Amino acid sequence: MAQISLTLPDNSVRNFEAGVTAAEVAADIAPSLAKKAISATVDGQHWDLAWPIDGDASIAIHTMKDEDQANELIRHDLAHIMARAVQEIWPDVQVTIGPVIENGWYYDFDRAEPFTPEDLGTIEKKMKEIINKRDAVSTEVWDREKAVQYYKDRGEPYKVELIDAIPGDEPLRMYWHGDWQDLCRGPHLQHTGQVPADAFKLMSVAGAYWRGDSDRAMLQRIYGVAFTGKEKLKAHLHMLEEAAKRDHRKLGREMDLFHMQEEAPGQIFWHPNGWTVYTELQDYMRRKQRAGGYVEVNTPQVVDRKLWEASGHWEKYQENMFIVEVDEDHAREKAVNALKPMNCPCHVQIYNQGIKSYRDLPLRMAEFGSCARYEPSGALHGIMRVRGFTQDDGHIFCREDQIEEETAVYIDYLTSVYKDLGFESFRVKFSDRPEKRAGSDDVWDRAESALLAATRKAGIEPEMNPGEGAFYGPKLEFVLTDAIGRDWQCGTHQVDFVLPERLDANYIGEDGAKHRPVMLHRACLGSFERFIGILIEEHAGRLPLWLAPRQVVVASIVSDADDFVHETVAALRANGIRAEADTRNEKINYKVREHSVSKVPVILAIGMKEVENRTVSMRRLGSKQSQVLNMEDVVSDLTSEAKAPDLA
Repeated sequence: MAQISLTLPDNSVRNFEAGVTAAEVAADIAPSLAKKAISATVDGQHWDLAWPIDGDASIAIHTMKDEDQANELIRHDLAHIMARAVQEIWPDVQVTIGPVIENGWYYDFDRAEPFTPEDLGTIEKKMKEIINKRDAVSTEVWDREKAVQYYKDRGEPYKVELIDAIPGDEPLRMYWHGDWQDLCRGPHLQHTGQVPADAFKLMSVAGAYWRGDSDRAMLQRIYGVAFTGKEKLKAHLHMLEEAAKRDHRKLGREMDLFHMQEEAPGQIFWHPNGWTVYTELQDYMRRKQRAGGYVEVNTPQVVDRKLWEASGHWEKYQENMFIVEVDEDHAREKAVNALKPMNCPCHVQIYNQGIKSYRDLPLRMAEFGSCARYEPSGALHGIMRVRGFTQDDGHIFCREDQIEEETAVYIDYLTSVYKDLGFESFRVKFSDRPEKRAGSDDVWDRAESALLAATRKAGIEPEMNPGEGAFYGPKLEFVLTDAIGRDWQCGTHQVDFVLPERLDANYIGEDGAKHRPVMLHRACLGSFERFIGILIEEHAGRLPLWLAPRQVVVASIVSDADDFVHETVAALRANGIRAEADTRNEKINYKVREHSVSKVPVILAIGMKEVENRTVSMRRLGSKQSQVLNMEDVVSDLTSEAKAPDLA
């Protein structure tokens, strides 16, 4: 038998016979490791302990302490255990496919009767019974003919179709959890008892077309979540509860910010309150951009396809564009235009007006550009994922030797914006060339190395995000973490050698010759719509005073206090505070409750005692305590507090 060499994480090397399993390697290292082992990584691939290793490789053995690998296995096994439980309860149900997803898994079932919430409880109970049986998990590789015949004999056409879709040279691996069997790539745990029985929960049922095809059968998809321990499950469920409370769609209704309707899918009807938040944020960003040396421009929303063809968007991005055909003066052929999905080609057109010198660079150009992109209806989500949006878009035209400095300047700018908006830190991902791209490999090599060097010079070591760059260049993605631990990818910074070449942008260099500028695409918020949604959820609707649409409500306790209520409101408004009076014939507790639900940050209550002393009773949102303060002092203090961070 041939010998192979396996390199361990400490770089030591052990020799084994070819075909050794990861379980045997673990046993050779230490009996205690063999007991704890759940899987291995072999040459970067997650490996089942039962799979043979046939050649020299690096290997690392995993235990339940290795969170990523443990979660993958637990969730994968639970998908099978759930499918087994369903078929044990309802033997006529057909199973289809059940992958691991973020935080859990799902499995699609073909069942005549819809699953109910009570059914989920029944399935969970059966799953725990299966886990407690500690049934062995085993695996075999079958040839295609044997596998197809097996599923035909069992009356499982979905599995036969899945096999037909697998490339002919790919092995077909079968897994058994006890007597229950499924077609699966693996890896899996060694027995059902390794799954923590108290660390999973079935969450919901949804409809799903077989293989995503609306012309095919509608299946029922059961979702579950799972973790390595019950405390992690508890924390996740708490996070979901918090997310539901913070849902921007719910808060948007309570705060009367916006609405959406089917006549304009993926587009937003901003109400006065919501538009106030929008314009306050936009005014802040406009001031920051001016201070950062940007010139603001505005470009057309409908542009002839010729420009999109020249830029490469027509070929690479057309499926996401809204096409507009126009009968130009009864011409024989209709003119084909598109709503702009991004602003970059239009900014090059402005850059190209007039001759540019190397002394003019860098040129920082910004636009609050209204864009339209086609998103499938199933992907739309409140104001977070829409078809019509406005970017805080910017493009920096610079020389190649200015990339590092401009990247550092932009990261400083972005850091200050995020800090002002309540995000003290962020992560950075480096996304390199995608499979579908424009430009030669040499151009991509230059762009990637320049951006990576610039990022590191700015003191940031980014996470690698392979294949996720834009079609014209690599990019940095800036990821914020909100108050309940969710990640949001917001800002971007991209190096582009391609578009200036395609659209013939140039500048006169110090040598008197023409040169191509580099185009740095950057957005800090990403889109106003999405970022406002993030802010609403981050603050649970309790926006900082400068952004709150209704900053202060002055409420009367008795009608005789109405005149002083209006005087106080006038004083606040004179100092730029968004204040309003509530002199309705309602009890003060009712008024306080109502305005608290709509997330008004400050409520000032005025009764006859306050009128006599020219004071107000001030209550902050979320506090049960009130303070009685001099009215003029409150106006002064709130005026200072309500200033935007860059003006404070």
